[in-house]
Amino acid sequence: MALEDAKGQSDLAFTRNDRRGLAYENAFGGAVSFLRRCYTKDLTGVDLVVTGVPFDQAVTHRPGTRFGPRAIREASALQPYDPPYGWDGFDPLSEFAIVDYGDVPFDYAHVPGVPAAVQAHIAGILAAGPGTVTLGGDHFITLPILRAYAEKFGPLSVIQFDAHSDLWADDDMERIDHGTFMYKAVKLGLVDVTRSVQVGIRTECDDYLGMPYIDARSCHEQGAAHVAARVKEIVGDHPAYLTFDIDALDPAFAPGTGTPVWGGLASWQAAAILRDLAGINMVGGDVVEVSPPYDTTGATAIAGAHVAMELCCLALWNKRKK
Repeated sequence: MALEDAKGQSDLAFTRNDRRGLAYENAFGGAVSFLRRCYTKDLTGVDLVVTGVPFDQAVTHRPGTRFGPRAIREASALQPYDPPYGWDGFDPLSEFAIVDYGDVPFDYAHVPGVPAAVQAHIAGILAAGPGTVTLGGDHFITLPILRAYAEKFGPLSVIQFDAHSDLWADDDMERIDHGTFMYKAVKLGLVDVTRSVQVGIRTECDDYLGMPYIDARSCHEQGAAHVAARVKEIVGDHPAYLTFDIDALDPAFAPGTGTPVWGGLASWQAAAILRDLAGINMVGGDVVEVSPPYDTTGATAIAGAHVAMELCCLALWNKRKK
């Protein structure tokens, strides 16, 4: 959508006819969708779906991530004026049909029913063809998402950016806890451990269940390029799912999260690592744990929106026009 075509238009989330193209609507006005993409349930010809899971009832400390998807969408309104920086001219918004599918509907008062609702929501999108980038929500939501993805792709390579391993032992598969989702994903056979990796870890873990990890200090000392190369070496060309807990960033860059831990990645480090992962066989991803009530500046939601944009680039990079 060219600038001259956008004059006088508003609420592009509902009024735009072309699912491709940049957007020039005022960042401070209009109906907010992710990157001003079209809100739709029609997935005909769609390449990638952005959806939200506003769920935060699995947290161990501070709630508030139920407001994450809405805040990330609002923060993303600053981005669709130009192609994303650092991607060698690649413009996924113009080359591909990306839509905002809205949020997963669920009964907040019936928590045990949420996992099945999330899994069915994602499975329905995957059955139609596109991959997904999901806006959380606490990190538990990744477990039912991985269930849906594993049904289609088999055990996945998981690239997890996080301060915590989320591998604490919990053999009650019905229990809902954002600190044990990866343990359960491994035990359920959803994850190919030898081809998965965790990045930015800086809390203790008694047993990584054989999963490689690159802790935060290693990221600082070895540099972004080294970390990205190591991740690509581990993952290879196996179907990969990238989950980014916003607490992978240091609280100086993302204070609005439930369990902040000092010593984390700077935003520039995360950006460089993600961009250097271009070429991985990424079939889906999510950004989780953005808790707007704990960040009055909006910086955490801005970081989450940028991460989500990078995930869109990674998911579509191998399909771009050469």
